Amino acid sequence: MLLPEEILKKYWGYNYFRPLQNEIINSVLAKNDTLALLPTGGGKSICFQVPGMIVDGICIVVSPLIALMKDQVRQLKERNIACEAIYSGMKFSEIEGILDDAVDGKLKFLYVSPERLKAKNFQARINYMKVGLLAIDEAHCISKWGYDFRPAYLQIDEFKKLIPAVSTIALTATATQKVRNDIIDKLGLKKPNIFVQSFARNNLSYSVIESDQKETKLLQILKKVEGTAIVYTKTRSRTVEFSKFLKANGISSDYYHAGLSLKERNKKQEDWINNITRVMVSTNAFGMGIDKPDVRCVVHVDLCENLEAYYQESGRAGRDNQKAYAVSLYNINDIENLETNLDLKYPESAFLSKVYQCLCNYYKLAFESEVFESFDFEIQNFAATFGLNVRLTHYALKLLESQGLIYLSDAYFNPSKLKIIANPNDFYNFQIRNPSLEFFCKTLLRIYGGEIYANYINISEQEIGNAYNASLNEVLQNLELLDKHQIIDYSPQKSVPQLGFLTPRQDADNLSINHKEIESRKINEKKALRSVRFYTEQTAKCRMLLIQDYFDENTSKTCGICDVCLKMKKLGLVGEKNQEITSKILSLLPTTPSNLENQLIGEDNSLISKILKFYFESGQLAMDGQGLIYKK
Repeated sequence: MLLPEEILKKYWGYNYFRPLQNEIINSVLAKNDTLALLPTGGGKSICFQVPGMIVDGICIVVSPLIALMKDQVRQLKERNIACEAIYSGMKFSEIEGILDDAVDGKLKFLYVSPERLKAKNFQARINYMKVGLLAIDEAHCISKWGYDFRPAYLQIDEFKKLIPAVSTIALTATATQKVRNDIIDKLGLKKPNIFVQSFARNNLSYSVIESDQKETKLLQILKKVEGTAIVYTKTRSRTVEFSKFLKANGISSDYYHAGLSLKERNKKQEDWINNITRVMVSTNAFGMGIDKPDVRCVVHVDLCENLEAYYQESGRAGRDNQKAYAVSLYNINDIENLETNLDLKYPESAFLSKVYQCLCNYYKLAFESEVFESFDFEIQNFAATFGLNVRLTHYALKLLESQGLIYLSDAYFNPSKLKIIANPNDFYNFQIRNPSLEFFCKTLLRIYGGEIYANYINISEQEIGNAYNASLNEVLQNLELLDKHQIIDYSPQKSVPQLGFLTPRQDADNLSINHKEIESRKINEKKALRSVRFYTEQTAKCRMLLIQDYFDENTSKTCGICDVCLKMKKLGLVGEKNQEITSKILSLLPTTPSNLENQLIGEDNSLISKILKFYFESGQLAMDGQGLIYKK
């Protein structure tokens, strides 16, 4: 059996583990429940993939994002590691084939969504699988106090009863102490070993710039900071607008969002990774799981809704530990828009019921319908059919998804797949009986080989057409005909969003919705938004220190390279003495100037004056009508 370091070298090509990785892996191999908090770029996946290669049996990985699952599966397969993922939009027969491979011990890793854990066919196969490890990625999703709560995560503890002897590793990049406690409690972790890496990024300079001319300011930043960059926007249309602006001003740029086809997204991503494109302007659909260490700058031209998301996205800069920059551009309208959107995100229960009823009518869904049935879904057409407001409908759908009633795939692109389900003799006899299709069948075998009998293969209808010397329409007709005769199992590509029902049809007026939990989430999001506003508008506290405070990391060490620290350096407000006097001043507030002077006798009056001036001018301190100095 190979040692962890040997596994790392053989499959990943690295000689050494990053900080805490080795300790986390040893905890897992000792069969301890483990909670690992590593910041973005800290190498979380290695912490379960390396021990997953060592333990006897398969490692089941629970992940909330299809894109992240697919990316990790792709990377593992490139390293010749046997793995698969099960996600919405796949055919039942394809899922069954993957589960059969898992039972037969042909896979080392199986990625699934949390919703999949309660599927009857999945639970039935678990009894026959040799499971060696359970890994919960993005574990903060289990906490209602987290920024991306997923109710389905709450069912993981119940699922664990099917594999009681298997240890669990939970991983996340962003979790406050409250969220960590929730993870341990809701996952039922037994005396877990907890590993928390500092949230500080010593090479990453954070700054905030208020501007009504974001395009101009962005251009200035990218001309000043050389190298690869990511620019994040809120909407797809803005990715196109900003990318066009940059191109017009001589900056190599492209745009990326979930509405593009898989082929387009892959090409754009590849060009950016290979430095053909310098700047990628994107929604948050870009960046998750992408391993590009030399990003020199991440600019947000729209504010994130919480500091967790901002920390993750900005943290994609400087993974090579070289100097990098994270810049947030904002104006007062941005904050007002976030507050307005928050109210819209939580429509009234009557509207939720109406949207659910409309969905059932739209798809003619019968009561006691099959769970996990999937449909193509176009929100514009759906809303127009029932006279619904598109924006409010979107938020209603997201709430229904969060309550485990439906699932949504945001323009998720599922490539065409094919498998020959007839045995070789039947396949040959079919060709004899249908000579017009003989050459077409042989073309399939010539392109994709014998594996097409054993597994579902990603295919290209255009590639088949080129080899068969036929139009795309003729290829589609032939594939559909073979599928109809049960010679092949053909799943056409899906370039539109998918919507599915996770429970049998319910009475729309009595949906299984936890309204109390939804209200708690709304309150929690308002608190998170206040933290974003404070981070954005304040100009007196080290930004890295503020982020560390938010994640309950107890430290007073400033980063020295953010915009606030640089400003304080310029004013001569640096060093331990400055921090000591500042702490004394703040601890005495609210108080009068004369009392403050009496309490600080013997201290450097010049430094005290500089500190007070800085805090008053930055808006962190003020004086009321009674002459009391107080913290705003």
